[in-house]
Amino acid sequence: MRILITGGAGFIGSNLTRFLLNKYPKYHITVLDALTYCGNLENYDQEMWENSMFSFWHGDIRDVNVVNNIMRHVDVVVHMAAETHVDRSIENANPFVDTDVKGTQVLLEAIRQHPVERFIHISTSEVYGTARDIPMTEEHPLFPQSPYAGAKAGADRLACSYYATYQLPIIILRPFNNYGPHQYPEKLIPLFITNAFYDKPLPVYGDGEFTRDWLYVEDLCRAIDKVIHTDIDRLQGEVVNIGTGRETSVNTIVSCILRRLGKKESLIKFVEDRPGHVKKLVSSTSKAKVLLNWSAAVDFDEGVEKTIDWYVENEDWWRRLKK
Repeated sequence: MRILITGGAGFIGSNLTRFLLNKYPKYHITVLDALTYCGNLENYDQEMWENSMFSFWHGDIRDVNVVNNIMRHVDVVVHMAAETHVDRSIENANPFVDTDVKGTQVLLEAIRQHPVERFIHISTSEVYGTARDIPMTEEHPLFPQSPYAGAKAGADRLACSYYATYQLPIIILRPFNNYGPHQYPEKLIPLFITNAFYDKPLPVYGDGEFTRDWLYVEDLCRAIDKVIHTDIDRLQGEVVNIGTGRETSVNTIVSCILRRLGKKESLIKFVEDRPGHVKKLVSSTSKAKVLLNWSAAVDFDEGVEKTIDWYVENEDWWRRLKK
């Protein structure tokens, strides 16, 4: 099988690339990544670079020629290339619309010209906005509360429209909040870990009681693996939440990190809340269980402990990024 991972040099993409190469030594994995600030070639170890079943293309998903050239040699697309940081989208929404919406449209047009077995679009739980019903099913209304979420909702619905109009083999996944090794340190959990490591303040928005459904990255890789290998007739046109069904507050996360690192709670600094902040996200897990026979295997305590240990052991990786 020949698999294209867009955005594969980022946090989730590099974890997925490593997961698939390790599990399926006969699969060829191609990564297409523009290497913006959070795309990092250091996410690949030497063993991956020396693997003949791994190919890397430095390119932009908005580049029609590059995308079409690659798509001629692909069976499965896992599309996760996107601008992803909410705070950056509030400062400047332009790159989010350009990459997340226009880039997705270029890929969708390419698979019209060069058919693939399946196109797995990685959306986000942020398209829902604050939970109106608990748990949040795939039928929950979409109410994006940031330019990032709005751009991802646009890409999500664009992918859906290409299934409805052209009957393309599209599956949409909406992962809830991911965390784990190799995550860029502007994100909440690695930001708190790396700040605490240097005894710097941990900025907590509002009162810190906002909650999320936190999903360890390896569990998402397992879910994508299931989507790659499940009968396409069961999945095409479907939207599937990928989450744990459990919520954890920011205050709980901060306390856990400080305790694990032996740091004082005086490092916590409550700051003014950001505009449009989502207050609660909790996934329904029933559809993923029925369609994919998948459920999260790593609970939050175990996952955050593994994540803290990875950042402690890999200071060289993140110290340069923090600077």
